[in-house]
Amino acid sequence: MTTTSTGPDTTRSTGTRTAPRRRGDLVFSGTALAAGIVILVTLAAVAVFLIVQAIPALSSDTSNNHILEGQSFLSWVWPFVFGTLWSSFIALVIAAPIAIGIALFISHYAPRRLAGVLGYIIDLLAAVPSVVFGLWGALTFAPMLVPFYKWLNTNLGFIPLFSGTPSGTGKTILTASLVLAVMILPIMTAICREVFLQTPKLHEEAALALGATRWEMVRMAVLPFARSGMVSGAMLGLGRALGETMAVTLVLSPLGIVTFNLINPENPTTIPAIIALRFPEAHDEGVNTLIAAGLILFIVTFAVNFVARWIVSRRAEFSGAN
Repeated sequence: MTTTSTGPDTTRSTGTRTAPRRRGDLVFSGTALAAGIVILVTLAAVAVFLIVQAIPALSSDTSNNHILEGQSFLSWVWPFVFGTLWSSFIALVIAAPIAIGIALFISHYAPRRLAGVLGYIIDLLAAVPSVVFGLWGALTFAPMLVPFYKWLNTNLGFIPLFSGTPSGTGKTILTASLVLAVMILPIMTAICREVFLQTPKLHEEAALALGATRWEMVRMAVLPFARSGMVSGAMLGLGRALGETMAVTLVLSPLGIVTFNLINPENPTTIPAIIALRFPEAHDEGVNTLIAAGLILFIVTFAVNFVARWIVSRRAEFSGAN
């Protein structure tokens, strides 16, 4: 005997139901999207402005340009590009090891109270205006370095970097680079410190359990995990150094030369510094020339950040959970 069920159909639907999105989620996602679009539009607007304003300087007769004074634009701007890259590179080489060391001390060596105080001081150092660093570098730091430069010239003068006649005022490319190193130190230290603190505790405890010393644990567990973060911090610091204006302007004289010497009185200056120094007297096509130099700086900074993102993306597959 067969019975037939007359109840409701209990067959489950194979389709998937989408949960309704709440108003708060819609507002947050829309705001985040709008913020991203604003950043892209602003970047594009700056690029378009620089290109449009730079075209007259790149296409007109240079003999009537009081900034170029008969030179081609590339021959005029190249020494400043070199000075920008050279001073920023020296600052990065000096600041990177110090920033990593301070960040390691704060995150893995210092007592908790001392680490908190040092972290607070580092954060405060980032708030000091650049003009203050420039005044300190030009009036106090540069004269202090004169005996050191004479010692370098006497004992290491056979190296081209320290040959020639040392500066009597201390205002050299090395002084400017040291000031830049002090300025980029806080941001690099802060980023490295946060990355070091994110190292998985299981990795650190496993290294210590295997008999590793504190330094061996840092070398095997902390530094490999934080490598991409350290690169990001270094590139952010480099970007800050590339665009710094007042500190370099107050320390260096506006000379358009190319030299690797670090202690001579004649030094190359940077693009931001030459723009700040020459802009008050610029007019007509001279303004376009300085804006074209700003376009070169924009391209250099963009390239540096692009390379940094590429380096970081190559390390994206490394994760502390792996």
